[in-house]
Amino acid sequence: MTSAAQANGSTEKSEQPDAVPQVYPPSPEFTATANAGPELQAEADADRLEFWAEQAKRLHWHAPFTDVLDWSDAPVAKWFVNGRLNVAFNCVDRHVLEGNGDRVAIHFEGEPGDTRDLTYHDLLAEVSKAANTFSDLGLVPGDRVAIYMPMIPEAIIAMLACARLGLTHSVVFAGFSASALRSRIDDAEAKLVVTVDGQWRRGQAAPLKPSVDEAVDGAESVRNVLVVKRTGIDVDITEGRDLWWHETVDKASDTHEPKPFDSEHPLFILYTSGTTGKPKGIIHTSGGYLTQASYTHHNVFDHKAGQDVYWCTADIGWVTGHTYIVYGPLSNGVTQVVYEGTPNSPDEHRHFQIIEKYGVSIYYTAPTLVRTFMKWGRDIPDAHDLSSIRLLGSVGEPINPEAWKWFREVIGGNKAPIVDTWWQTETGAIMISPLPGITATKPGSAMAPLPGISAKIVDDDATELGNGGSGYLVLDKPWPAMLRGIWGDMDRYRDTYWSRYPEQGWYFAGDGAKYDEDGALWVLGRVDDVMNVSGHRISTSEVESALVGHHGVAEAAVVGAADETTGQGIVAFVILREGVENTGDALIAELKAEVAREISPIAKPRQITVVPELPKTRSGKIMRRLLKDIAEGRDLGDTSTLVDPKVFDAIRGK
Repeated sequence: MTSAAQANGSTEKSEQPDAVPQVYPPSPEFTATANAGPELQAEADADRLEFWAEQAKRLHWHAPFTDVLDWSDAPVAKWFVNGRLNVAFNCVDRHVLEGNGDRVAIHFEGEPGDTRDLTYHDLLAEVSKAANTFSDLGLVPGDRVAIYMPMIPEAIIAMLACARLGLTHSVVFAGFSASALRSRIDDAEAKLVVTVDGQWRRGQAAPLKPSVDEAVDGAESVRNVLVVKRTGIDVDITEGRDLWWHETVDKASDTHEPKPFDSEHPLFILYTSGTTGKPKGIIHTSGGYLTQASYTHHNVFDHKAGQDVYWCTADIGWVTGHTYIVYGPLSNGVTQVVYEGTPNSPDEHRHFQIIEKYGVSIYYTAPTLVRTFMKWGRDIPDAHDLSSIRLLGSVGEPINPEAWKWFREVIGGNKAPIVDTWWQTETGAIMISPLPGITATKPGSAMAPLPGISAKIVDDDATELGNGGSGYLVLDKPWPAMLRGIWGDMDRYRDTYWSRYPEQGWYFAGDGAKYDEDGALWVLGRVDDVMNVSGHRISTSEVESALVGHHGVAEAAVVGAADETTGQGIVAFVILREGVENTGDALIAELKAEVAREISPIAKPRQITVVPELPKTRSGKIMRRLLKDIAEGRDLGDTSTLVDPKVFDAIRGK
């Protein structure tokens, strides 16, 4: 990597070789029926905006757009100007109107073993009922709705009902704490919260409603809480505020006429970690987002409506769930699996039983899960018939070549192509990925930008790098699914994403990347202070704040260190307050519990070390890069800028 990228903490995985790795071309059989051929890139190269106009025409527009792109107010784009559409109509109604109402949209598999199949006709009825209920509660276009739910059909129905009414939803991962939920409710000024009594986790019913009660206590914007009865556990219902789904939505009319909204109408806000510790509310709008979500799902996953059974294992609390469980797949008339639980409940065979049961043909998951499967051993997947799988996908972080090869061989029967996809909450949809019918893939490489997408790897001085070069990943041209800002803070939007290369007007992705000698693109990981743990982005400062919130901690420094299973593990170094006794394992357990309570169990540090002091520069800045070197067992290199280079002797002595 360039020294600049190294200084900013980007981690190149040691598994990524400098030598040219083995190349896997698609089979002639796959290529013969692939959705995307070489003509796609040729069309994008010939006229990029006309190419995107053609992709937009795959959707139903109530009123046609007059211009493809208005970039006059950069870095805020307007795509498909003056066009009007309804996102939910595109995802549900039109499939029914086209005669596909009896096609299964969702095969739901509950963790306890309960199942439900919803056809597109069923989904239309349920979304209509929810939309009528939301309207009866006084919600109007532009209002915000917080959704705090596990992976059950009602979560998807609630999202689509919002889209149908022009309500802007903010989905909050159901593993987040009450305080994390509250901060998002307050920032978005949500009027309605949709939740459940509890969720199933590893055979146990875990209450969720009490976290909502805590979060909405005193929240001025919230008028109602709508509760789905999922587990049957007892919860408090606040008169005048709380409503049961089965007493309201289930009894509402199942007919509802959708209205079109402007292409730039805000579809959702999704909060993602930022380096300041305050989550960023990423805004996505309707027409451009749905165009790219639909285009990428169709071409990257080679989806064949009415033939494939698709399964994306993400949670709707993350952007992957938004784009590749809800909007992209449903816009393409998908039949998909939605699974509520964990991969090892009741045992490690669960995912493979589901693939076998439903004949899953497209399986999209995270490298973390692939590495977990590897750890469990291949005898588990080998006990199942996985021959239905014809395409595999990877998302959330760079996948190491060993995991890639294992994924293809063991899960894909050594025949299924792998689409290793790079994108972000902010990009809205896949940006860099192989096209499965035409790309000869390299294990661990995302390969190239998709047709219609433009990306570069550059150095600190904005010089574009060629084959063999390592630097920063930037997007040099606007794209339809791009974020339109940070909710309530457009200055932060400009500063976070557009200030690194202001003269060029490039979007700074925050990732390091390299081209190999053949020009294949390899994403190397974050270059800022946001850690990527099992595909979940968590900022170092959020975890540091949680640790310092403990009565015994004076100061904390957190880094993300390479982890074989999760991609990155959270490693913390803490200084105790004067007079506080270091009780060893008991204190460490307390601190880990504090982080889990304040943020989420996902953010719980892998390792916490109590230290007498931290490495700081003369200006007082903590040198996290050096702490990362310690956590990953590397030589420290130059420590001359530190106030006291001997500090490491004390840290290592612990």
